Amino acid sequence: MSTNNNDLNTKNSRRRFIQTSAAIAASALTPSLNLFAATDITGQLAAYMAGARNQELPPETLIDAKYRILDTVAAMISGSKLLPGEMAIRFARTQGGTTEASVFATNIKTTVINAAMFNAMLAHSDESDDFEPVTKAHPGSATVPAALALAEKEHRSGADLIRGVALGYDVGCRFLMALGPDHVRGTHRGAEAYNATMGAMASAASLAHLNETQMRYAISYAAQQVSGLWSWVDDHDHVEKSFDFSGMGARNGTTAVAMVQSGLTGVYNVLDGKHNLLSALSTQPNPSAMIADLGTRFYISESSIKTFPVGYPNQAPLDAFLKLSQENKLTPNNVEKITVRIPEDAIGIVGNSPMPDVNCQYLIATALLEGNVSFANSHSQERMKLPQIRSLMERITVIGDPKLNDPLAPRGAIVEVYLKNGQILSKHTRFPPGTKENPLTTEIVSTKARDLISPVLGVNKTQRIVQEILELEKMRDINQLTSLLITK
Repeated sequence: MSTNNNDLNTKNSRRRFIQTSAAIAASALTPSLNLFAATDITGQLAAYMAGARNQELPPETLIDAKYRILDTVAAMISGSKLLPGEMAIRFARTQGGTTEASVFATNIKTTVINAAMFNAMLAHSDESDDFEPVTKAHPGSATVPAALALAEKEHRSGADLIRGVALGYDVGCRFLMALGPDHVRGTHRGAEAYNATMGAMASAASLAHLNETQMRYAISYAAQQVSGLWSWVDDHDHVEKSFDFSGMGARNGTTAVAMVQSGLTGVYNVLDGKHNLLSALSTQPNPSAMIADLGTRFYISESSIKTFPVGYPNQAPLDAFLKLSQENKLTPNNVEKITVRIPEDAIGIVGNSPMPDVNCQYLIATALLEGNVSFANSHSQERMKLPQIRSLMERITVIGDPKLNDPLAPRGAIVEVYLKNGQILSKHTRFPPGTKENPLTTEIVSTKARDLISPVLGVNKTQRIVQEILELEKMRDINQLTSLLITK
């Protein structure tokens, strides 16, 4: 569709946004034997998506969005110096393409699709990106790179970027809620990739200023590309995982938007028509979850920012152990053994993982020896092989405890420390720092970002990046930010 048609649709999109927001709750309650008959799910979602770029976010949501953007930018920049990021950048240099958007921490400029994919791989080169506890997705690492790529190409404002990113979190997480995240994982599929494709599509579509009809087509093109297997758990180097969790979804979602921007048409009602996406991917779909509470519940405020640059199931164990350590001056000399209790579904992820930033035993051993867990130590394969560390790891047992299978606190942990004098210490962290129940301050988020960015881009540039993102709603052109994220 032409720019003129986009302009003509603006008022209709705004009106439909208001009507949709008001109708969503009522439509979700409409009884029907056919889950899809009562409402035009695709149309209601498309109308909301088209109008979201013109709607101000609540003040607290605005702040939360800036924190997640800053956190993801930090993950991208630091990830450029890890193996998955280095391999992604090496591949990016072979791809060429129209110079539309930047690959961060490099001097590469390529297509918006390539930029979104490679930046997303940088964002999940590490385990420092954010995490949504209910869906167990990593929304920022695909949604933010896709939004930044479109925003750079289209010279959008900081406010546009913030609203687009918030929309991406909302659509990506709701997609998993509509399918049932446990059902997805229970059928050998990677829920993270599902979230990434739909979240990246929504954020990119918002920055592309697609109208309501175009949004329908973008949803459909993204739907055809949804994929992902839980086989990522066997990736011992975290390389394919950076593609599975983030790069693939960012590429897919941005591709969907770029195709529709170019005038390609598609299926009008892929979420509720014949052979629709939700029925295809779930045996018990909940279509109303795609639109439930849109405009009042913002998933970007529900995602958790990690305080430690490690796999999310390790956040609560580390928090609990470090508190015990500080309170009781724990050392390898006075600790006999440690038991870490985590939810049962986390054992297969962090129990004896070959990846140091995911291995719970290694991280607790490091915390016992060092009194903390640094970025460098949490990523060192060599250090995990040291005899002193291996000896400490043998004292640590990680157990899947059914009592911690709490849907209201899905990533809590209990740490029990058995001292050599016979004393037993215990600490339960139900909500690790960075969750909505235990939020971080601006200074803590900024400090984490500075620690990750400054070794790559330098202290002075890092300080400017942090300041610009914390005041992002004032920025007229996002290129003001992206110019700081590249190297010459």
